[in-house]
Amino acid sequence: MFVTLALASAAFYGAADFLGGIASKRADAVVVTFVAQAAGLIVLALLLPLLPSSSPLPSDYLWGIAAGVAGSGGVALLYRALAIGTMSIVAPITAVCAAAVPVLVALALGERPGVYAALGIVLAAVAIVLLSRVQSVESAPRRMQSAVSLAFISGIAVGLFFLCLAQTSDDSGVWPLIVGRAVSVPLFGVMAVTRGRSLSRDEETTLLERGAARTAVGCGVVDMTANALYLIATRYGPLSLVATLASLYPASTVLLARFTLGERLSGSQALGVACALVAVVLIVSA
Repeated sequence: MFVTLALASAAFYGAADFLGGIASKRADAVVVTFVAQAAGLIVLALLLPLLPSSSPLPSDYLWGIAAGVAGSGGVALLYRALAIGTMSIVAPITAVCAAAVPVLVALALGERPGVYAALGIVLAAVAIVLLSRVQSVESAPRRMQSAVSLAFISGIAVGLFFLCLAQTSDDSGVWPLIVGRAVSVPLFGVMAVTRGRSLSRDEETTLLERGAARTAVGCGVVDMTANALYLIATRYGPLSLVATLASLYPASTVLLARFTLGERLSGSQALGVACALVAVVLIVSA
């Protein structure tokens, strides 16, 4: 069950990143993050009465706050990187860093997956790296180099988000997500207002146009769905496997970029997709 949930979260994460990158190409990344985070919080609040009752511990709220700060910061950096760089490069770089943080911590704490699962983890990491090998960073323009740097930092922050969310108790329900968003939304709201005041009047008028706002809202809804699926998956499977499967989201981003923006899959990317599929089979068999 956790495999299906983790893979579904990966598909939604990839779609959310794609939408966030599209919106950030047309508007300020901080404002896009604020709108997306607020939309996700509203959706979660509306669904709360329909969800099973939960009994979160005080520590769950603390982990939720930590996850909210790390995740929202990582997402904002990712949206900026996607806006100024090539999506098929930025998304996999972020993913390999995001996967490394919780997996390495889980292994350091003594979690030992089976042989097939371990091979699947390694192959998934190879797949993520292959997906990012489109061109060398040295030969890339300066904007792409900045995007790669932001992608690495974003990946570490997203990995911390995965790690913090997985530390919550089984009875916490979705409250860690609610608390995290309740912290990140006001934070990015203040940043968005500050950002708007620092721009000239002409720049401020394009801070968030209507089309970008709709895309940002859609991004927030899809991202919150991915977060909920990931949180549920951690209740049924080991962190190292769930985090690895969830970190396969670049395949979704790359495919969306290919069919909507015309970004082509290179030979290494095609091989990366194949490796990702084999990795999923190995982890499922375990």
